[in-house]
Amino acid sequence: MNIKIIANFPANLDGKSYGRFLQIGEMLCEQGHDVELITSTFEHGKKAHTRKVTGNFRTKITLIDEPGYPNNVSLKRLYSHYVWGKNVNKYIKQQQQKIDIIYLAVPSLTAGVQMAKYCRNSGAKLVIDVQDLWPEAFCLVIKNKILQLGFKPMEWYVNRVYRSADKVIAVSETYTQRALRVNKKDSTGLSIFLGNDGALFDKSREQFAVKYDDNAIRLAYIGTLGYSYDIPCILRALKIVIERNGELKDKLRFVIMGDGPLRSHFETQANELKVNHMVEFTGQLPYPEMVGRMCSCDIVVNPIKKGSAASIINKVGDYALSGLPVINTQECPEYRDLIDQYKCGINCENGNEYSVADAIERLCADENLRKEYGMNHRKLGVERFDRRNTYQEIINYILN
Repeated sequence: MNIKIIANFPANLDGKSYGRFLQIGEMLCEQGHDVELITSTFEHGKKAHTRKVTGNFRTKITLIDEPGYPNNVSLKRLYSHYVWGKNVNKYIKQQQQKIDIIYLAVPSLTAGVQMAKYCRNSGAKLVIDVQDLWPEAFCLVIKNKILQLGFKPMEWYVNRVYRSADKVIAVSETYTQRALRVNKKDSTGLSIFLGNDGALFDKSREQFAVKYDDNAIRLAYIGTLGYSYDIPCILRALKIVIERNGELKDKLRFVIMGDGPLRSHFETQANELKVNHMVEFTGQLPYPEMVGRMCSCDIVVNPIKKGSAASIINKVGDYALSGLPVINTQECPEYRDLIDQYKCGINCENGNEYSVADAIERLCADENLRKEYGMNHRKLGVERFDRRNTYQEIINYILN
């Protein structure tokens, strides 16, 4: 089959790591299909026109011009996506060979509307993969109800894309159900979490493991140090723990791997709470090194501020594959249910440092419980997050 994958936010194209869409493209090529990944010249993460194809891939990769934007929530971003969508449509219309399937990442919206129209006219199958909810994600940032009215046209656009899809795939059940509210063509949809490269993860775990010369129990956090992540709640919990149990003052550590706009603020808070001796800020680490250091710890923490993330976020796949128990404050029902279902950690009340402190003390006091939860967490990672096992389900759904 001739399959076009349209996604303007793929991972690096250097061949060292594969994002969801490039990985699926490569798997489809291995199975004998003709696949092209159509993406943007603009790198969302770097906010620069620096994207280059330096890896060797079976998938043909085409870069389509996009103006770019300096901020995630901005009119310039919407205009940039609009121009990119128009350019994608122009490129698709120039294709001589019949296209059988268009596999489209949502957002972007203009490309989605254009491809819905193309598929309707050409007879190609339209499969969407919902990566984020627009305008809902913008409303999490802009709280003003009057300003939120400006997102109504965006809702109309995205519903049009959802309705047009022959098949609905998403990175969480929450997102799948949102699309199916207006889609009448797909009765079930398919929810597959953002996958992790299990082979790379396990190789990194062995290659970059850290051997500590103490008996400390280490909590680990990976990811951005920004407004959505409630690092202060963990710091306050640490203070409560050592006030309750002085012995843990020298036995408990918190390793924070990542960087972001609030790093200095979090460092200041650690000092003010007098827990700075327990906290290590490593800064941004290469992924393999981050995996090795995380897996050398004892507990992982997922502290998300109220209302900041409505679905499964990227880091929880790495957390699961680590085989360590998780302490979670994220309110997302889907993720909390997974933790309860697999018995792989402790769900705490959002923003409540006493609830988190109780969880820390419970896990610190019971090594067997840490091992049990950790083994269950690894099982969750392999079954639901390891792309070696999960992405074939996407391919089957696309083709059938």
